[in-house]
Amino acid sequence: MNVQQNHLSDQSPTLQTSASRRKFLGASAAATALTTMVHTSSARAEEELEIRIGAVGCGGRGKGAVNDSLNINSRVKLVAAADLYAKNCDYMRRAAGKAHPDKVDVADDKMYDGLDGYKRILDDKNIDLVFLTTSPGFRPYHVQEAVQAGKHVFAEKPSCVDPAGYRMCLAAHEQAQANHTAIVTGTQYRRQVNYIEAVKQIREGAIGDIVSAVSRYCSTGIWFRNRTPEMSDAEYQLFNWMHHIWLSGDQIAEQAVHNIDAMNWVMGSPPVSAYGSGGRFTRPEGSEMWDSMSVDYEYPGNRMLSFTCRQIPGSEGDNGNVVYGTKGICYIGAMSRGSRITDRAGNEIWTQAGSIADAYEQEHKDLVDSIRNGQPIVELKQTAESSLTAVMGRMSAYTGQKVSWDFVTQESQLDLFPKDLTWDSDLPKPQFAVPGATKLV
Repeated sequence: MNVQQNHLSDQSPTLQTSASRRKFLGASAAATALTTMVHTSSARAEEELEIRIGAVGCGGRGKGAVNDSLNINSRVKLVAAADLYAKNCDYMRRAAGKAHPDKVDVADDKMYDGLDGYKRILDDKNIDLVFLTTSPGFRPYHVQEAVQAGKHVFAEKPSCVDPAGYRMCLAAHEQAQANHTAIVTGTQYRRQVNYIEAVKQIREGAIGDIVSAVSRYCSTGIWFRNRTPEMSDAEYQLFNWMHHIWLSGDQIAEQAVHNIDAMNWVMGSPPVSAYGSGGRFTRPEGSEMWDSMSVDYEYPGNRMLSFTCRQIPGSEGDNGNVVYGTKGICYIGAMSRGSRITDRAGNEIWTQAGSIADAYEQEHKDLVDSIRNGQPIVELKQTAESSLTAVMGRMSAYTGQKVSWDFVTQESQLDLFPKDLTWDSDLPKPQFAVPGATKLV
């Protein structure tokens, strides 16, 4: 990816770190030393080593992720920030500093803006862990480069918005394992108690064999940002990123992937095929998004998932999952609504409360703990598979064709990211997909 650099400072990193600290928290070159140190002095490392965080993407999700990590972890510090806009870096620094004054030390020359600002964070050898929370289209590129730089990574969902990005994620996952560096992803339901226990109950046979499932992520709308006269095509699409498919992947990938990930987890694998439909009725002019999709996913063993996502103002919302078994039914509520199991007659036989706020923090505790104990979590592959499952459903709905997992993983050449992107790039006029006319690539 050839992108134009525009940052606040050209000064070299000034923070110093000890050789022992590099051995413990460094990446591929220090992997063997790190493993040895953990087994001999993990308690000492736990007491002494501070993990330094650089945030890439300082919008709402970035600020939330930083706050969650600083809330739950000891001896962590935010030391750098990068965003397309310098003001967002400053907003993050001030918000995090107000909430956690002893865990924020971001100097003026450690805030970077522009498309290449993230590179300054990856180049900083004093940063141990990077948060990647920009618009999703950049995720595979940022993760890949972060792993190559030897950083531990927190990467928001989705991991990719097309098959090309999926393949990059698989390569990054393998390299992180070889590096002995962590990648934890923003699929917080995998750390939410009522989800964990529901999956455990299903695995232990509480509902018998899985027959089918229904999952919905239906809400009433999403934001839209208007263009200002001075904006280039590239800047406007980056500014209004949700509504451009190369950046968001549409709602099924950007938002509803949470429920798709939960269903892949329940089913134990990605689906074998998708057959989808949908359309657009309320999106503003200039948006490429559809506002509803319905996809039938077939999983191994002839198990079917009926999946629906929708963003239509004035419509009834519904967000959750129902898994039907030969002996019972498991209801897994989204957000903090908890889970329950009934028998086929409707008698409740199990319940479990859950807190999404706790889950948001737990993913960051698990990440930092895994770094400190020398057993870094690498979970990019599972989130990339769920992201590609969402993409597969979108591709089917957009084209009106049945799409197989084999096709999207092995044959599809779809690559949405613009070539030679700069801040001033002229980009194609936004166009929404039309089934029968939009081709399967």
